[in-house]
Amino acid sequence: MRAFARKGYHGCRISDIAEEAGVSHGLVYHYFTSKEEILETIFRENWGVVAVAIGEIASTSDGSAVEEVRKIVSLMLHSWRRDPEVVRVLVREIARSPQLQERIGDFQPGFDALTRVIERGQKAGEIDPALDARVATFAVWGMIDEVLTAWVLGRLPSEQLNIDAAEATVTALVRRALATP
Repeated sequence: MRAFARKGYHGCRISDIAEEAGVSHGLVYHYFTSKEEILETIFRENWGVVAVAIGEIASTSDGSAVEEVRKIVSLMLHSWRRDPEVVRVLVREIARSPQLQERIGDFQPGFDALTRVIERGQKAGEIDPALDARVATFAVWGMIDEVLTAWVLGRLPSEQLNIDAAEATVTALVRRALATP
């Protein structure tokens, strides 16, 4: 993770990964067939946890759908504070690689959970029923992704106070965008 976060996927060699891990070059190849497989493993291990958390938020349905969307926004944005190297690798390498996304396919459960929250909110009258729930999902996800990308690229300040402000801003924008007329 650290080697990819520091050098990027294309700039990183297996020897860089081995050095960062404190193991021999050959031992890396004992466990992984390629650099791409290492990247896929990083994604699966880290995104899997996030996808489960999003699914848990979506399955509680004991609060308002808008509050559940806020929790998802918070989870995603605060992931930067918890582990910026993971976010850096996910944003730079995986989110920008359609081929890798197609092979992994693990983004879908998170998207589906957010769509269920939006649809539930539409049925409850909290969210505009005229909206296409799938398009709304991608729009919400796009806001989250762009803020994370801005932090990764250093275009926005990313201290705790800034993360809290970003959560409040994105949540307010989402509420307004999804609100019933």
